[in-house]
Amino acid sequence: MPNLNQVELQHLRHLIGAHETAYQKLNTYSSQCVDPQIKQMFAKSAQDALNTKQKLMSFLNN
Repeated sequence: MPNLNQVELQHLRHLIGAHETAYQKLNTYSSQCVDPQIKQMFAKSAQDALNTKQKLMSFLNN
């Protein structure tokens, strides 16, 4: 993968931050849910957001 320019790096950081925020919010929603199906849906969405964040962060390590 070629080196990232400043604009691409800024966009990547923005995306990483957005996925971290989504993860935190979805995790909170899941912990506050009473309905098990909705709780599971929020927990899965939180995990998906975390996985995406980690994948995006891997671009910074290359």
